[in-house]
Amino acid sequence: MSRPLAVAVAEATARLESAGVPSARHDAEVLAAHSLGVDRQDLWRHAAVGEQFEAYVGRRAAREPLQHITGVAWFRHLTLQVGAGVFVPRPETEVVVDAVLAAVRGLARPRVVDLCTGSGAIALAVATELAGSEVHAVELDPAAHSWAARNCAGTSVDLRLGDMATAFPDLDGTVDVVVSNPPYIPHEAWESVAVEVRDHDPELALYAAGDGLDTIRVVERRAAMLLRPGGAVGVEHADAQAESAPAVFSAAGRWEQVRDHEDLTGRPRFLTARLAR
Repeated sequence: MSRPLAVAVAEATARLESAGVPSARHDAEVLAAHSLGVDRQDLWRHAAVGEQFEAYVGRRAAREPLQHITGVAWFRHLTLQVGAGVFVPRPETEVVVDAVLAAVRGLARPRVVDLCTGSGAIALAVATELAGSEVHAVELDPAAHSWAARNCAGTSVDLRLGDMATAFPDLDGTVDVVVSNPPYIPHEAWESVAVEVRDHDPELALYAAGDGLDTIRVVERRAAMLLRPGGAVGVEHADAQAESAPAVFSAAGRWEQVRDHEDLTGRPRFLTARLAR
């Protein structure tokens, strides 16, 4: 006979805590709900967990991402399909979407380009929250692109497979906002990366050559070509790059209002700038 739900969740929480899993209680409850095929908010209406619960907990204790086990990631109001081969979107990236929405406020049909779209999280959030917007997204990795294609199916997002360095030449000089969450971790910093990220997210989505800013430099050059004069750019970066990432744009000599911004935890998270008129 199955153990009572409360006992099973408590034991799973302790196991996940011992394995070093952050938010162990939360994850145990999500996995219990997943084993029953219900939402977490409905979990406690049930007396026992589902038969796959122990297997799910074992995978999470081995530091497999929660989102890979459940097959979904939540981003703003979206439920995205994710799994092996695609970067799992993080809550801290949600504030970058706020910056995009603010940058195009008042425009009748804003044109937005998402470089390095991954799962399509930013592009889809903008497309679904900004009425009348025209959103384009590009992803280099075929595996990640396939996940983005699933998420963008049936939406207005123009999703393309290709290199962001040369993407959307047909849009040069006409875009209102370019946004990107590019790879920005230096290869030598891999040991500091969380196990779930280091061992499961695709390397192409994580690491940038040299000082970790090489991909951000590419974003700067491509954004300068895509944007109309006065158009805005928003780029996520590591907290350690609060000065160096904005400096990439300041040093280029073609940007105004170069600023850095914090996420909801108070950590430096992304920069914004406007192309000089």
